[in-house]
Amino acid sequence: QVQLVESGGGLVQPGGSLRLSCAASVSIFSRYAMAWYRQAPGKQRELVARITTGGTTNYADSVKGRFTISRDNAKNAVYLQMNSLKPEDTAVYYCNRPHLLWDWGQGTQVTVSS
Repeated sequence: QVQLVESGGGLVQPGGSLRLSCAASVSIFSRYAMAWYRQAPGKQRELVARITTGGTTNYADSVKGRFTISRDNAKNAVYLQMNSLKPEDTAVYYCNRPHLLWDWGQGTQVTVSS
């Protein structure tokens, strides 16, 4: 089974920044498009950013201009740089494929609060 491990979350004030990391235990990581999702209590899990095998990125409107997704295929890793954080960004953040999803990891909690 593919294991997904997210890290880098924490408590940050509005306007602050965090960088999330995701490691995937899969061979030929470069073969797969990857994405970041988030889920707040009582809300549906939503896709916030994705990156293709070719490096093309796209973002949910709610995070566009503030978040940046990137990948390092040599490290089997995908990252999410989050700037200008808002309270509504508070959620558990997960990585996975944008389709044909693997089993979910435990995610990493991001809390934006003063």
